[in-house]
Amino acid sequence: MLRKGSANIASASLENGLIIYLAATPDSSKLPPMYRTSNPVLNDSSFHRAVPAIGEGTMTLTGTALKTLLLTALLVMSASYTWNSISTGTPPAWLSPALKFGWIIPLGIAAVIAFFPRLAGLLSPVYAVTKGAIVGIISYLFEAQFEGIVLTSVLLTAGVLSALLTAYVTGIIKPSQNFRLGIFAATGGVCIYYLLAWVLGMWGIELPGIHGSGWFSIGFSAFVVILAALNLVLDFDFIENGCASGAPKHMEWYGAFGLLVTLVWLYIEMLRLLAKLRSRD
Repeated sequence: MLRKGSANIASASLENGLIIYLAATPDSSKLPPMYRTSNPVLNDSSFHRAVPAIGEGTMTLTGTALKTLLLTALLVMSASYTWNSISTGTPPAWLSPALKFGWIIPLGIAAVIAFFPRLAGLLSPVYAVTKGAIVGIISYLFEAQFEGIVLTSVLLTAGVLSALLTAYVTGIIKPSQNFRLGIFAATGGVCIYYLLAWVLGMWGIELPGIHGSGWFSIGFSAFVVILAALNLVLDFDFIENGCASGAPKHMEWYGAFGLLVTLVWLYIEMLRLLAKLRSRD
């Protein structure tokens, strides 16, 4: 079960990696450093595509926070639905195809949003629902083997979010340009590693760190959890600067969507790390 769940986690992480490259533009290096982030969606190039409509308002922190809560609620409801569908007894016929190819749908939606931020208000709820379905399946597979692991992962993810948001708001953490570049490079490296692992896995070749519960694998997962958490800091910075610079109102949806991507990534990696630790008991 652990190996099966980890394989699908790798696919979910691969989705984040692909969005990084889809969202990148050759002109991104010309923007000020404060708009640089390694988030798969909230990178500097998004401001190139943020064209305000006539009479459109500006982006606010409150609006972004409310939209983030809405998208999170949709994701949780979708995950709960798939969880309940699987737990009824006989696995539904769609379970196997969903495990293998379900991540493609949210990836396609994310790609459209990355290229056309104005569509985020329309498509990000769809992304939350489709992504939630996959998260629900992955969560159920791990919970079936490690009772209580999902609740622990949710609480830890919420705790990390609260702690980092508090540290950012109070000024304890303020990302510098070198900090941004370092997180960007590390995130890109991890995503490329996941891509390579996914491709080689189709031929039965396994890279170290993805599966298993050895100390190297646990250390790798711990590193990725820390990296995902640090991406939250850059997301906060991006959203704050977007609001301060008067970004168009529709960027609230875009910011909420990007923050949701990071939160899901953090939760999935937290789930993987806890599973590896508990499998050693």
